[in-house]
Amino acid sequence: MRRLSWKAWLGGSAAIVLLAVAIVLVWQWPLWAAQSSFDGDQAYEYLVEICKLGRRPSGSEGMAKQQEMLKRHFEDLGGKVEFQKFEHRWHPGVKFANLIVQWHPRAKDRVLLGAHYDTRPYPDRDPRNPRGTFIGANDGASGVAVLMELAKSMPKLESKYGVDFVLFDAEEYIFRVEADQKEYCLGSEYFALQYSKDKSREHRYVWGVVMDMVGDADLQIFKEKNSLRTQKGSQLVRDIWAAAGRVGVREFYSRVEHEVTDDHVPLNNIAKIPTCDIIDFDYPYWHTEGDVPERCSAASLSKVGRVVLEWLKTAR
Repeated sequence: MRRLSWKAWLGGSAAIVLLAVAIVLVWQWPLWAAQSSFDGDQAYEYLVEICKLGRRPSGSEGMAKQQEMLKRHFEDLGGKVEFQKFEHRWHPGVKFANLIVQWHPRAKDRVLLGAHYDTRPYPDRDPRNPRGTFIGANDGASGVAVLMELAKSMPKLESKYGVDFVLFDAEEYIFRVEADQKEYCLGSEYFALQYSKDKSREHRYVWGVVMDMVGDADLQIFKEKNSLRTQKGSQLVRDIWAAAGRVGVREFYSRVEHEVTDDHVPLNNIAKIPTCDIIDFDYPYWHTEGDVPERCSAASLSKVGRVVLEWLKTAR
């Protein structure tokens, strides 16, 4: 047996190391590619920008500024923006408006991606100052920020479906802690009613996904009960959680927890659109003055954005 020189031994070892690195790169490439397709840092910057507008309850000056900002943002990226304006008998004089952004408008079969963009008028669960200022970084801005970043992927999205973003108004235009459930989700209820009444529409929503409170730095997303009421809804949840597995996001837990009244309920019950609510309901600063950008993270926004984008690319 011939003894190798030290130079030959080093050369052989280097080749083995390079081969191992190449194998790891090829094996991990799908995960890294998925991670790089959604910029969580930029999404967090959008969240901060939204929060700098201050309070954003329905009909407020902050809401008007937010609407202007979002219209400009989505139109600059090629989206078709319209406002679905409405009023409600419980709140005379308040002007509400859902913001709808259409991508690939010629596609008849479509996916709805939603979030509410209003904030609660007051932080009424705050133990010290329940009539203080509610910024709504997680509960309001986080879902909007994810959609703002997802918009960059929409023009070149390869999917069998067209996509509509719907930012719902008046999800929680509520002035007291113990409000009736029917007082919530006025914007999504109006949207669902108009959709169900329009028998001449040329498009149909095959799936819906609502994102709410997805910026929590301690992200924990469980399967939500109202998302699982139908066979198609259960299939949708399975597909989204499978997408989370493919991109390596472990914060989508398989356990079922919480029954939440959110914008997906009117979409499911009135519009009959199978809709999943992606929500982290275990948020200690919910409806308090502590719901500020510092309680959120770019990493959490990135994880949710990557999961939704992966699901969109493979939606059946």
